[in-house]
Amino acid sequence: MDKLSLKEVAQVTGAEVNSDAEIFFEGVSTDSRKIKAGMLFVALKGENCNGESFAKDAFKKGALAVLVSKTAKRIPDGIVLKVDDTLEAYRQIAGAWRDRFQIPIVAVTGSNGKTTTKDLTAAALNGLGHVQKTSGNFNNEVGVPMTLLELNDRHKAAVVEIGMRGLGQIESLAEVVKPTIGIVTNVSEAHIELLGSIENIAKAKGELVEAIQAGGTIILNADNQHTLGMKNIAGDGVKVLTYSLDKDADFVAKDILIGSVSTEFTLDFHGKNYDFEIPMLGRHNVSNALAAIAAGYACGLTVPEVQRGFSTLTTTKMRYEVIRRDGLTIINDAYNASPASMRAAIRTTSEVYDGRLIAVLGDMLELGNISEKVHREIGVDLVEYKFDTLITLGELGKFIAAGARDAGLKNIYSFDTHEDAARKILELVRDGDTILFKASHVMHMEKIIELI
Repeated sequence: MDKLSLKEVAQVTGAEVNSDAEIFFEGVSTDSRKIKAGMLFVALKGENCNGESFAKDAFKKGALAVLVSKTAKRIPDGIVLKVDDTLEAYRQIAGAWRDRFQIPIVAVTGSNGKTTTKDLTAAALNGLGHVQKTSGNFNNEVGVPMTLLELNDRHKAAVVEIGMRGLGQIESLAEVVKPTIGIVTNVSEAHIELLGSIENIAKAKGELVEAIQAGGTIILNADNQHTLGMKNIAGDGVKVLTYSLDKDADFVAKDILIGSVSTEFTLDFHGKNYDFEIPMLGRHNVSNALAAIAAGYACGLTVPEVQRGFSTLTTTKMRYEVIRRDGLTIINDAYNASPASMRAAIRTTSEVYDGRLIAVLGDMLELGNISEKVHREIGVDLVEYKFDTLITLGELGKFIAAGARDAGLKNIYSFDTHEDAARKILELVRDGDTILFKASHVMHMEKIIELI
């Protein structure tokens, strides 16, 4: 695969450049700390940091050129490209690089389960060869181009997670990704503060469906009415595949058995049954696995090939990560939280683990005027699923406590700091306890785990 040249970067971005040298880049980075000899440094402007301040450092580390805004000041000597918008230029560079690859590219979006589905899909496609996938959950306007720019000759497929913080964002990112296959896992209340209604959330997620071109495939969760309805906006010549835990669909899971370290289920596909086991817990992860199986099928793999692919699964940290230590079972599901994912974690913990159940829960953000209501409902769920003790962190967490108290839970403690919550946990726990940690990412519940 030919490298990106200075001339090509200037052409696709419309940049002003102070050199006509014939230069080819070894890679592209927006992080000056990761610059290596021969790379292009793209200086992005964030809320708290201006990458243009690190252009000199990038040159010292061996960058061949830097890309900055036309308003940049104090740019050091070297080859400099200047553009109106460095973030838009970064997207354009990534799009030009993506266009060189004639491989299946799967884009994954949804209110919940994106990262797990991305990991499962990458494993499912392992039978094709090396698969590029989004690192962690770098699914925004910076992370998506970064994933594409890491594609190379050895990759036979890619799985790209696409996040959303408003209408038009998925559409914009899909223009760069140009996916051949799209997966929409579900639509729930997550981000309702930003978009105002569940209908607007569905509209935003549906932008991925509309981005799939003729000859491509869209994969939809038939158990979610908003997701299933997206089949009506699929373009001409786009194949639609559906999956379900309990409804008619192309890929159906039955006989789900949740163990202590894995979940087993039977796939019903084209009238044949196939036994699967995934090293994840919960019905919601079976749903995610079905989406991945469908993606494998869309890429031409057989079900047995997908089964073998799942054996290569590597998962992202803090996604229902089970830690066993000193007689305790600690469940670190603290990367993020929405009402749907919170309920799924509570239900799964109750179904899998015996002994005393302790929930350590914090604020779920971006829920707008339904925030108090859904936090209280989570408290009721804890009682329904037989949790013994609740510890909350944050102001919204106190509504979880109120809901649980109204539903009859007795052992409830609310705190404003990680340290106070950790002290209470250490006072309470005994051998055999299972402790679930979950909240929105900004609550950093993992700090409590570190303290205990």
